[in-house]
Parts: sequence; C-alpha cells; structure tokens
Amino acid sequence: MQKLIQLDQLENTGDVSDDTRQLHDQRIVVPTILNQIADGFEKKEQSWFATSQLPSDLSIRVDDITFYVHKYPLVARCAYLREIEFQPQNSHLGYDLKLEKFPGGSENFEMILKFCYGLPISLNPGNVAALRCGSEFLEMTEAMEEGNLISTTEAFFTFVVLSSWNDSITVLKSCEMLSPWAENLQIVRRCCDSIGWKIFRKNSTEEITNEGTWWFDDIATLRINFFLRIITAIRVKGIKPEIIGSCIMHYGEKWLPNMNSETKGTDKYGNIRNDSQWSITSGRMQEKSIGQNNKEQRIIIESLISILPPQKEAVSCKFLLRLLKMAMLYAASPALISELEKRIGMVFENAGLNDLLIPSYAVSEQTINSTEEQTIYNIDVVQRILDYFLLYEQQKLQQQEMKSSTTVNISKLVDSYLAEIARDHNVSITKFQVLAESLPRHIRTCHDGLYRAIDTYLKTHPSLSEHDRRRLCKIMDSEKLSLDACMHAAQNERLPLRIVIQVLLSEQVKMRAAVQGKDIIASDDYNLDKENNWLSTKKEVKSLKEELEKVKIQMTGLQRDYSELQQEYEKLNNKPRIPWTSGWRKIKKSALFNRKMVEEETQEGENRVKPGRRGSISRRQSIS
Repeated sequence: MQKLIQLDQLENTGDVSDDTRQLHDQRIVVPTILNQIADGFEKKEQSWFATSQLPSDLSIRVDDITFYVHKYPLVARCAYLREIEFQPQNSHLGYDLKLEKFPGGSENFEMILKFCYGLPISLNPGNVAALRCGSEFLEMTEAMEEGNLISTTEAFFTFVVLSSWNDSITVLKSCEMLSPWAENLQIVRRCCDSIGWKIFRKNSTEEITNEGTWWFDDIATLRINFFLRIITAIRVKGIKPEIIGSCIMHYGEKWLPNMNSETKGTDKYGNIRNDSQWSITSGRMQEKSIGQNNKEQRIIIESLISILPPQKEAVSCKFLLRLLKMAMLYAASPALISELEKRIGMVFENAGLNDLLIPSYAVSEQTINSTEEQTIYNIDVVQRILDYFLLYEQQKLQQQEMKSSTTVNISKLVDSYLAEIARDHNVSITKFQVLAESLPRHIRTCHDGLYRAIDTYLKTHPSLSEHDRRRLCKIMDSEKLSLDACMHAAQNERLPLRIVIQVLLSEQVKMRAAVQGKDIIASDDYNLDKENNWLSTKKEVKSLKEELEKVKIQMTGLQRDYSELQQEYEKLNNKPRIPWTSGWRKIKKSALFNRKMVEEETQEGENRVKPGRRGSISRRQSIS
C-alpha cells in the first residue's frame, strides 16, 4: 500500500530576463514503511549521506554540514519543506536548500532526519528541547501525520521532564542555545515554574541549614537569565527572604571570580597588602580590558543587584560590599550602584574594615589619562554609605529603636578606616576632616581611635602648616581620651602645643579623680564603659604624677627665664613690657635667647674701656 503526494514545484530555467518559467509536476511515492528507504546515515568529510539503494535527490545545508537526502520522507512530515520551491542544484553553492539559524544546529537536524526516515531515535532531557524547537521550525504537526515529532516531544516534555527536578534543570541548560525558540514555546517558563514549585514545597517549612539549601548548587549552574526567572518564581510563592538572599550569595560566589578576593589594608609605607596588589594603575588597566572584552560579568552583577531582597537581614553586609567592589570594577549602572550603597547603609554596622577598603578605579578615559593623583581607596563611596547609615539611624532614633552597641561598633569602624586612609599621601585634609566629623559627637564615646588616625595622618603628612594641624586636632576631644592615649599625646611632638596643654589638663583631672577614688562627673553622652576606662591602677597613677611634676618644673623654669628676658629687653629698649601671654608661642626658643644674653654681657665687659656712647651703640646692635 502506498501513499501518493502531489507536489507542484516551480523550476527556473534559462535567463531570468526572459520571464519564462516552466511548471513541472512531480509525484513522489512515500512508502508506508519509511525505514525501507534508508538504513541510516554515513558521514564523509563535511557531508552526510543517506545509505539507501535509491539515489538522493535533495541536498540541505545546515551550518557547515550538507545532508544528501530524499525529498519524500521529509515532505511527508514537514510542512515547511512541502511549501518550499526547491531550486536546481547550483554547482557553486553545492546544495539545494540552506536552513539559516536552525535550532540545535546540524546535530539536531540529523536526529530529525532519522525520525523522518522512520529510524529509531532516543528522546532524553538533553535533546527534547532542541527536537521540540526543530520540529516547530519544520512545522511537523499532526496535520501532516499522526504521531509527528511535535506531539511526541511535547508529551515527553510534559509528562516526563516536568515531573523530575534533575530533568528540568537539564532542559533549562539545553535551552541556553535555543533562544528565542525555547522562550516562544514556553519551555523555559514551564521549567522555571516547575522548579519553583518543587523548591516551595520542600523549603516552606525548613530553616536555612545544609539540608534546606540542597538546591543551591543546582540553581547556581544555570545562566543568569534562567536564575532570575527561578528567583522571581519562588519569591512570588512566598519563600523566606533569608533563603533567597543565601541563594543569591551562593550564585554570586560561583559566577563572579573576584568576589572572594579581599583587600587587606596598607603597610607602613602605604602599599596595599593583598595578593592581587590592587593599585590605581592595575585597577585602571583591569577596567579598560574588562570594558572591551567582558560584559557578561557586568550583566550578572547588575542582575544580582536588581533582585536583592529588600529585607535588612536577607543578605550579609560583607557580600554587599564585595558586590559593590565588583560593580565599580565592571562599571555597572550608576543607578544600581546608588541603590546598592543605600542597601549597604542599612547594615553598615555589620561591616568589616577590609570590606570598606574599596580601591579607586578610573571611571572614564579622561580620568585614566589625567595626571591628577588619586587616592588608593575610594573615600567618597564610604562617605555616601555613612551618610545613608546616619539617615537610617536618625529614623530609628525617632522611633526609639537605636541600640548603644550599634554606635560603639560604628565609631570603632570609622576610626579604623580613618587610620587606614591616613597612610595615603594623596588624601587631602579636607576629605579626611569631613569624614571624621560625619559622626555626631554622641556616637563617638571614646576618641582613642580618632587620636590614632589623626596622629597617623600627621606622621604621613609632615609638611602640614600649624594652622592645618590645629584644624585637624580640633576634631578630637581630649576629655574623651583614655589615660594611655593622654600619656602618648603629652609626649607627641607632632601635636600643636595648645592641644598638648589641653591633654595635660584633662589628664590631671582624671588622675585626681582616680587617686581620690571618685568617678568623674560625665556628661549625658558618656556611658558606663567609658567611665570605667578612666580608672587606672596605682602604678599608672604614680607614673603619671611623676611625669606631670617633671612637666610642671620645666614649665616653671621656662616661665622664669622668659620673664627675665622680658625685663632685660624692656630696660635696653625703653619700651613698655610686653604681656606674657603674647610671647607664649616663643617659649621653645627661650634657650636661644639665654645664649644671646650671655654673649651680649661678655661683649659689654670687653667694650667698657671704650667711650660710653660707642659702647651703648654696640650694646644695642648686639641685642637687636
């Protein structure tokens, strides 16, 4: 029994300008048992041939492979090929028909040919999506033949693949190269919904444990567009934000290779201490190469930022800061970076010092080629994050939700960060001062860390003027320094003299309170921990008293010497006495004045033999 198919085929003959076309009627006999036509296919170089006693009458090119086949098995099941007007073989092209952008490529087309010839094919999760898309391309519907490839693959996908977790993951991976066919046929959507339901059923009552996150590794193997679809699906179904956040962090650590790299601060020479040696130059070169060659990383970063759960506890601050580093390195969208900075501001109290050390990257070619020196770390980013944090804390303070431990952690964190950036020679005093003064005074209960940062900055910038030194030290409150910090500040030659005196007075008050066994009356913003730090041991008090007595003796001697100089100077110049306070800044030069007075007296004795008027003139000149 045979089935006859009438094909009307137009064939161009001769010159096209003659407008002559000849219509040929061809009858193709399609046997009921198709596997009698060909036993299989064999490959020769870049071509596939159907092994049959009948000669092939059609050549089809898919990618770089040419298939020499028979027309009637294909047109019997493929409506797309039935409607095509086959042209005579062109010797220059080497094929009759070329299928552009065929889903799944030549390998998938080979399997479809076997199906059309009646040869057995094996359906599995790895090829069902490609076969489904390829059959849709060739229009292998039930109208052509019952049990055609579209219905066969659709049944396998619906009843076998969607019921299995592993099969759904496998099909999603195979859909990466089948766009847009897999999207249009709803293969991706149905797989993501199936995976989302399976996650919801097994995790709706589970906590975040090793057993409850069994699906993280499987989801992390998918491309970012499929990952977003699954996260959206499980979020709609009500999965806990902590679970979603943990899944996002797991995915980011897998797909972002530099996510786990950590900047470890600077050494005493101001060089960055980490294996990757982040520097301004290397950062610029990395950004330049990344902008040209690797956009996939930026897409992943921007996608992860866009799906972060809004809940504060969903994602750790460490992950957010590292994601911010990557976003700045790969030049992500400024709007998304701003949103990420606000998100970090909500959990800024949980940040670590190394996570805040964000290298400065060039943001444009103009910045790269400029000769302006940049800081090692991006201070502006930390400044913005701190401002967002203070804004959130102000809202909490109005709602009376702010905790004292939060303020202590923030003050220590900011002071430690100031000490790190103080080692950078390119950090301006204005930028340093603005960041240091960003914290309100009631938050910074102890100024030991701030004093350490200021001292480091003065050591790194020895050319600062006296005005800038006083301006910088005004940030520090000497009354909030511990006894150890006061002892160090009293002997610190880098501090202005006025600051040293304030520290000495504050130290004396604390020492008296410690000796008498009384607590210092603290202001409202002092807490109990700070008051306990002021009480030192008897040995420390004794050493402080001895040091203070030495300083008092030295100051008394300096005052006496200076008074004698003032009196002698007034006698010689017949000028009114200058107030003692106006010459206080020249105390350190008193020894020099003493030497000049001794030299003047010696010269006066030698000149007594000369006339009085000449001796008087010589005396004035030596003094002046």
